[in-house]
Amino acid sequence: MAIELKQITKTFGSVVANNKIDLSVKQGEILALLGENGSGKTTLMNMLSGIYKPDSGSIFINGQSVTINSPEDAIRLGVGMIHQHFKLVEVLSATDNIILGAKEKGLFLHKSRSERIKDISKRFGLNINPEKKVYQMSVSEKQTVEIIKVLYRKADILILDEPTAVLTPQETKRLFEILRRMKKEGCAVIIITHKLNEVLEISDRVTILRKGESVATVDTAKTSAKELTELMVGRPVELSIEHPTNDYNENLLEIHHLTVENEEGVNMIKDITFDLNRGEILGVAGVAGSGQKELCEALAGLLPVKKGAVLYQNENIVGKTPNEIIKMGISMSFIPEDRLGMGLAASMGMVDNMLLKKYNEGKGPFVSKKEARELAKRLVKQLDIVTPTVDTPVRRLSGGNVQKVLLGREIESGPNVLITAYAVRGLDINSSYTIYDALNEQKQKGVGVLFIGEDLDVMLELCDRIMVLCHGKITGIVEAKATTKEQLGLMMTDAAGAKGGKS
Repeated sequence: MAIELKQITKTFGSVVANNKIDLSVKQGEILALLGENGSGKTTLMNMLSGIYKPDSGSIFINGQSVTINSPEDAIRLGVGMIHQHFKLVEVLSATDNIILGAKEKGLFLHKSRSERIKDISKRFGLNINPEKKVYQMSVSEKQTVEIIKVLYRKADILILDEPTAVLTPQETKRLFEILRRMKKEGCAVIIITHKLNEVLEISDRVTILRKGESVATVDTAKTSAKELTELMVGRPVELSIEHPTNDYNENLLEIHHLTVENEEGVNMIKDITFDLNRGEILGVAGVAGSGQKELCEALAGLLPVKKGAVLYQNENIVGKTPNEIIKMGISMSFIPEDRLGMGLAASMGMVDNMLLKKYNEGKGPFVSKKEARELAKRLVKQLDIVTPTVDTPVRRLSGGNVQKVLLGREIESGPNVLITAYAVRGLDINSSYTIYDALNEQKQKGVGVLFIGEDLDVMLELCDRIMVLCHGKITGIVEAKATTKEQLGLMMTDAAGAKGGKS
């Protein structure tokens, strides 16, 4: 066995993150690690990669009992972890990032390092320009640099945390080809992902964690998405996303020739035209950094519009603050990508966060928390939010519960337009389906939903139309039921040439 974890336990105060977990991975095997948010997946892998140390239990690497006190110990033992958020220096080249921190001595070091990087790239099919700066790279290229970096340090045990979260279908396919080659070379690979279709495609076995405990390890060839979901959640879950229809036929937002700059003065949205209809979920797809964030913030009145118009019932809202938009009678809710930085006050509890949105409007310096407290308690039941109390600071909640608090608050404000950026990013399957149901409920009420997402399978099921952005331009707007994931992937990389306009 490449890895054996025996009876691993880790606690944080009174919280038991991992409870007597057993896990094993063979050489030349890909193991998928599944579990809901808060099930202990990342904590367990952080102990294997040297970030945490277990309170009790044993770790064996290649049959030898080991103690891992630091990431340096892990690398020395051949364990490398590729985190969801890359650990790269943007202004340095691929080569400089790969060799950074590597302890090597000798003459002609630069030449020998370059040769080693070339050999690793050739052996595993990793194509990268070694002199290219990280800030000039796509997400897929950055991930490739991270993989070469751990292989350069002679790691033969790799842990990948949500590696396909922001990749196109074509990039995901290429990554899986790399992982299969690593498997063939005898590497042991652990992949953490929420995407069940990917688990079934790439892994040999699956270990499922639930509430800090290992509940099962199954052969991938002998299981199904339904069985894996039931093991994760502990009960049957319906895996199909509803796609209700309605009779609404009215434009809510009309966007004309919109151009938006970021804070550095770079055009992130470039002369785009589209509309959002009442009772519609319009998906926005694109690789990371294609202008999704700037589009959301501009429509919500948080980022200035350089050029163009945003019409709501034939009235231009460009240049107006969020408060001015509200005073015009326009009801718009925004669920930003940065949940705690922009969406909620992290140090406040649910009650005070409810209050921030709704209950302090025009009521003078003295505000009653009664209604806000009742709303917070109702949302806890309605969305199955796990929190010690409704006054517990939201920063102490898991990502899934934070997202439910934010979504619940925004929906309760009764919007006509709901803008949501990566509503289920990093959420477990149960939490994700709760949010899909909530968005469909808003659609049925006639709300226009702009849904910025990264899982194309979900977007094809949930959305009515999908708009694809590439480098700030629209490369296509298509009916979800009449397109494929591969076609969307081609548009995400602008294989057909940007249209830049309404469709």
